[in-house]
This record gives sequence, C-alpha cells and structure tokens, in this order.
Amino acid sequence: MPRVLIADKLSPAAIEIFKQRGVDADVKTGLSKEELLKIIGDYDGLAVRSATKADKDVIAAAKNLKVIGRAGIGVDNVDIPAATSKGIVVMNTPFGNSITTAEHAIAMMFALARQLPAADLSTQGGKWEKNRFMGVELYAKTLGLIGAGNIGGIVADRANGLKMKVIAYDPFLSPERAVEIGVEKVELEDLLARADVITLHTPLTDKTRNILSAENLAKTKKGVLVINCARGGLVDEAALRKLLDEGHVGGAAFDVFVEEPAKENVLFGAENFVATPHLGASTLEAQENVALQVAEQMSDYLLTGAVSNALNSPSVTADEAPKLKPFVALAERLGAFAGQMVDVEVKAVDIAYEGEVANLNTRPLTAAALAGVLRPMLAEVNMVSAPAVAKDRGITVSESKQDDSPIYESLVRITVTTALGKRSFAGTVVAGAPRIIEVKGMELDAPFAPAMLYVNNLDKPGFIGAIGALLAEKGVNIATFNLGRVSAGEDAIALIGVDQEAPEDLIAKVRDLPHVKEARNLQF
Repeated sequence: MPRVLIADKLSPAAIEIFKQRGVDADVKTGLSKEELLKIIGDYDGLAVRSATKADKDVIAAAKNLKVIGRAGIGVDNVDIPAATSKGIVVMNTPFGNSITTAEHAIAMMFALARQLPAADLSTQGGKWEKNRFMGVELYAKTLGLIGAGNIGGIVADRANGLKMKVIAYDPFLSPERAVEIGVEKVELEDLLARADVITLHTPLTDKTRNILSAENLAKTKKGVLVINCARGGLVDEAALRKLLDEGHVGGAAFDVFVEEPAKENVLFGAENFVATPHLGASTLEAQENVALQVAEQMSDYLLTGAVSNALNSPSVTADEAPKLKPFVALAERLGAFAGQMVDVEVKAVDIAYEGEVANLNTRPLTAAALAGVLRPMLAEVNMVSAPAVAKDRGITVSESKQDDSPIYESLVRITVTTALGKRSFAGTVVAGAPRIIEVKGMELDAPFAPAMLYVNNLDKPGFIGAIGALLAEKGVNIATFNLGRVSAGEDAIALIGVDQEAPEDLIAKVRDLPHVKEARNLQF
C-alpha cells in the first residue's frame, strides 16, 4: 500500500479519498524541517499547501518519494529541479481555486475604485467624510490583464459583465482564445498606455519578474489602479510606492508580496493602498476543491500511473494509462537496448512511432525511451528526469509519427546518433508483451529477457553450435535463441536470452569465435 505524508492541513474529505483509494495517509502537520527530514524517507507521496518547504535537502532525504502534490497553484515551496533530477513528479491543482482568486482580484478592483477600506475605517471611527471618498466608476473603463490564462480569463469574463473594455498582454494568448474570452490582445507597451486598471495574472519567472518595473510603471496612465493577486515580485514595490506618493498611480491593491509573511512593507501606509494577507485562494469552496483534487491526482499516480497537472512530467489520463502501459515498457526496454549498444557520447535520439501507437499520447513513451537510453550511463535516471537530463547534456531529442505500419499494428523505432554514426532498433507489442523486431536493419522476433547475450557475426555454418557449446561449458542456460540476418554468409544477429548473465571471460571467448564482429551482455 503506498504511503502519503500530509504535511499541511487538508480537508478531512481529502484524507478519506486517500483511504478509500487504498493509499495509507499519515497526517503530520507543523513539522520542523529536522522532523520532516527524519521521516520523509518512509513515504511514496508528500501532500503540501504552502507552509511545508520541499527543498533540495528534503528531496535528497526522500529515498522512496515518487510524487509531491501541492494543493493550490503556486509551487514556490517545492524545488522542482531537485525533484525532477530525483525522478519525482510534482503536481499542482491549477483549477481548484481559479474562481476564488479571480473574484478576489475583482473585489480588490472595487475596493480601490470606491476606496472602501479607508471609508469603512473612517465611518466606524465616528467620522462622516462623505466628500473625502470620491470614487470612480468601472463602467467603460479599460482593464489591462497581464496574463490571460485560466484566472485571467475568468477576470476578463467578470469585467466584460461590468461593461469594461478588456485588453490583455500574454505572449501565449492565441487570437482565437482572445476572441473566446472577449479581450483585445495587445503588446505590453500598448497596455501600459491605455489601461485604467492593471491586474496581474502571470506566474513569477525570470521573464515576468518586475514586469511592472519603475520604467514600465512610469509609462502608465495618470491615476491608474494596480492590482496584484498573482505573485509577489511581479511589481517593483519601491517604485510603486514612489508613484503612489506622487499621485501618478491612483491606487494599488496587493494580496501578494516579495517577502511573506509581509509584516512590514514599503507599500504599507501609502494613500489608497489596500493589502490582504494572501487570501486569493482562501474560501471554503476553494480549500475543499484543491484538497480533493490533489488527493485524487496523487492516488491516481501512485495506483495507476496516471499523471494530472504535473509540472515536470507529461500528463497521462486514467483512461490512457492502461493503454500506454505496454508501450511504456517497450519504449523503456528498447531504449535500454540502444543505450547498452553505444559506447561513446550520445548526440541525438530519434523515436519514430508507426501504426496505432502513433495515435496515442507519445510524450510519456518518449520520456521512457530516453530513460532507457540514458540509464546505462546514469543509473538513477527515470522517465520524469530523463528529458531534463538529456537537455542538460545537449542531446537532441526528436519524434516522428506515421499512421501506417507495413507489417505490425504498432511499431516503435529508436535511432541513436553518436560520433561513430547511427544505430537503430525497433520493437512492437504482441499480446501485451514487448518484443524486439529489428536490429541493424535486420528483421528478427525476440522477447526481452532479464539477461541477454547480443552477438553480431557473419552467417557461417557452425556458429550456433559453437556458441551453444561455450555457454554450456560455463553452465549458462539458454532460455531463448533468436536470429536475424541479411542473407547466407553475410551480416547476422543472435539475441540469446539466458538464465544468468554471462561472465566476462565467456564474452571474451565468444568474441574470439570465427566471424564474430561484436558480443556483449545486455540487461533489462
């Protein structure tokens, strides 16, 4: 039974989901880092919100960890590169709190436009300053979205309902999607010049950090309202405070800050500044939704291999997982075959899919094939870490697909390029089991065995008897014996499944046989 550590508070209903699915869930919240380091090695999964930090030290201590689930969107508290290098899938729940976060941004917009917090404080303080709090209408104003993904799209929908004009800057927003969510796609310079209200809905990356820099803030319209319910660090806080004090920026509302908890901040105390303590996802509905979602996602992965909302691994639906399983096994073993057949640095890997397999989700298959190719060099690599490892090593990875396969219903071919040239290997799935069907352009049909002996020779009489005698002499039992050749007397391949790995002195004797070009052990 897989074990999951719930390190931050989750809904009891989420804990019940783990138990109903057959996952042993331990709830241990409020752990210190030292306490977490002591116990994390016992778990297959780690469920967190934002309090627990899954940093590189925790990940290094997590010997059995397979998945980290973040109940929420942001994963600033998870070291994704470290998790990826350890082959740990990192999941989040990007849709469970989208409506709640979008509504918070809209609420902040109203609070700024009508100066609600200051007016409330004044009125409850016994004052009646009706003329002091002169607000602005949102009707017919231009709302500028920086980021038009899921949350930004919901904000656009609500703003359209308020009869606002919505423009959006998002490099990934397609023209079709812009029409669908009712926004005008613009460049950042245009948005800064036109927007009466700017709201941010983008992750924090090297490209988005300080996207509202001092320079960009200076380009905004006088009186602009700035709202950030996305991530601290998207706005230069010191520059914004200066423009608030000078009156260029009419107001700002932040739910997120560069440093949190934000007990002190340069923006605090500014005129018409509204602050909330990272409440974007803080509704009963959102907290329940993300907790249930992360429990389902982690259970699916641990029990069936289905991958949802992963940040460092291809997604695999619960319906796809059983269909992909035999092809993942084929891709990984075929990749392992290829990896064991090259002795110099790999420069490129091409995976070709033919027939029915070409219509499946091939990204997990490519990742599995890469893991197989790299594992002889890097024992710890797996299908989660393999794409990142290949990229780091400068290995070019490509895929190709064709709907038809001349002989087999499905065929996978892996071609590995090194400084010495190319080597190609093909396989298929027969009755749910992976098989090798082509090596060096020669057709054969061989099952994978845990231990195999590969021999490339000229097809001459006496070879089979000679190699059989050598194996018998060393007490190595033959399980399967499969041959491929160009034609009599020419290039030939023998793939021999054996019950135990052949010792190196036996491999040396095989290499010394007449007409043998190459011989090596293979393990799967």
